Parts: sequence; structure tokens; C-alpha cells
Amino acid sequence: MRTATIDVNGLGRLIDALADDGYRVIGPTVRDGAIVLAELDSVDQLPSGWGVEVAPAEYRLRKRADTAMFAHSAGPQSWKQFLHPARRKLWSTDAEGNGFVPAADEVPKYAFLGVRGCDLAAIGVLGGVLAGGEHPDGSFLRRRPLFVVGVNCTEPGGVCFCASMGTGPAVGPGYDLVLTELVDDDGHRFVVDVGSAQGRRILDRIPARPTAADEAELAQGKVTAAADRMGREMPATDLAEVMRESRESPLWDDIATRCLNCANCTLVCPTCFCTTTEDVTDLTGEHAERWQRWSSCFELDFSYLHGGEVRSSGASRYRQWLSHKLGTWHEQFGGSGCVGCGRCIAWCPVGIDLTAEAARLSGAAKERLDVDG
Repeated sequence: MRTATIDVNGLGRLIDALADDGYRVIGPTVRDGAIVLAELDSVDQLPSGWGVEVAPAEYRLRKRADTAMFAHSAGPQSWKQFLHPARRKLWSTDAEGNGFVPAADEVPKYAFLGVRGCDLAAIGVLGGVLAGGEHPDGSFLRRRPLFVVGVNCTEPGGVCFCASMGTGPAVGPGYDLVLTELVDDDGHRFVVDVGSAQGRRILDRIPARPTAADEAELAQGKVTAAADRMGREMPATDLAEVMRESRESPLWDDIATRCLNCANCTLVCPTCFCTTTEDVTDLTGEHAERWQRWSSCFELDFSYLHGGEVRSSGASRYRQWLSHKLGTWHEQFGGSGCVGCGRCIAWCPVGIDLTAEAARLSGAAKERLDVDG
């Protein structure tokens, strides 16, 4: 049975089955006025009946008229925090002469529930950065064996643009199970597609029934329709070329008049990966530790080199971020660093919209080519 249908009770049994297999189940829940990612013990912790209203510099919960659990767009957190922690100890040492002691890195066995297409693509992008190459990140590799329960998006938010990035609203490869939620006169249920042998093994342990043909068609139709209701759209052009042609564009200075260089966009981005290290000691000076933490190209000292900062202006730092995300990421890692989740738009305090800025840069680049041509 590759496709099946489960009800809310079946979803609860799915959570129980994963927990019984030793997984720490992470999924969406309501906390602090937002839908956040946290450990789940029960289906009752999912955000049943809650949606969100999201726009540039705006995010708020709204009560829905139904009991849908996954009818909301991306919140302030991404799955990156579990795979690439914001802060972790690397080693410690003390005056007793025990040398440098590596920090214990006990990694839970994770099951992610409710992963959207954009975020599953982001996990793949992050994996290409941290797990690829000659020197993969051991911490990331230890966290990477996952059980992924994806969710096909049926209600994109006002800042979503995954359809134009090719990452959604349907969940792409890499899931074990994927759900499409249906709430109507026929009840609250989830059409489940199996993506792996591991997913089939779990599904066989929970109450399910074969999916009716009209039910499968209804589920597919809702996902297809979601692609036409995106709140944003990335311009359909060669963005890497646009970034190369826009290096000296005066638009960077215009953006800098609004940008606060607060680094919110990089902190909420599911693919930004930069880190720095900090050494700390206790008051006696007899114990020291080295910690790794997230860093950002918006920090003034991020480009510190030989006594000064390479990118001292706000315009140069924003250009670095957008040019890397949409441009040179292709050269480094073989694809875009943006998955269209829209978090950077929603959580920018001044509402800077990278899709709008990319469109402006694209238009200006085209005008210059037309003049030069």
C-alpha cells in the first residue's frame, strides 16, 4: 500500500510509533504567539485550528474556522537549528593538565514531522554545504540520519515563493512519508504517500485505509492550486548573471538606506551556514572553553582581514548576502541558496523583500544591456 489515508487518531499513532522506535519527534506547535518547532509527545500539541497572516515585517497567528493542523506557512524557525545548532561547545581545557577535551556531542535520533517542500529542499542544500566536499562537518553528519514526515503545502503564505524556486508546494525527494491534509464535510484526514522502506515499515504499524481515487485527486488538486496562490514570485531570469552584472549598481545604496544590518534574514534563513568561534574562560582563568556559534555576513567584523573590515558599508554587506545567496552559491554548491520560504521577508524589521529587490536589479541590468547593446 504505497498511498493510504489516516485520520487524526492515525496521526497520533504515527507520533507514538516514531517515539517507540527511539525517535525524538519534532514538529510545529503554538508558543509565544507563533508556530514554532518543538518536541512533540502527542498529536494534541500540533497547531490544530491555527493559521498565520504573514507579510513583509509582519507575522501573526489567526484562528481558523476548521481544525487543520498544517494550514500555515513557515514560522520563524527552521529545521536548521536541529541539524546545525546555533551554539555548541567544541572543547574545554583546564589548569590541571588534562589537555584539550572534546565536548560530548550526544545527538538525538530525530524524526521531523511537518516538513514542507521548501524546508526539505533547504535540508538538502545545507547538506550539500556541510556534508559535501573533502572536509564534511562531523556534527552535521551525526545529526543527518533522519525520519522525515513531509507535508504538501495547500495554503501558502503572503511571502511564500517556493513555486518560482522549484521547491514546492509539493514536497520533493528525500522524505520517508508525506502527508496531504484534507478537512471538509468528509472529515479530517491525511493522504499519505510512502517515500522509503523505512516509511512503509512505520505506516504498516498504524491504522490506515487505502486512499480512494477521488480523494487522491482532491489532495493533488489542492497542492496544484497552491502553486497559483503564492504571495511572492522570484523573477524568471538567470539570477546568477543578474548578480554578476549588478556589482556596481546604485540600487545597493538604496537598499542600504533601509537595511538595519540586524542579521535577522541570515538567522531565520534555513540555508545560511556561517559560523565563528569564541573562547571563554572562568573568573579564575583555570578553565577555558571554545564554542561555535552562528555568524552572519551582516556583522561588521565578519570580513575582518589584516587589520580592517573588507565590507565596511551596509550596502556592501547586503550585496554580499544577496549575491552569494542567488549568485555565487551556484558556482560553489551547484544550485541556489534560496528555497523560497519567505522567512527573510517576514522577519526583516523594515520589510525588505528580496524578490522585489531581485526584480529591481534584474530590470536595471536589462536596461544597461539594452543601452550597451
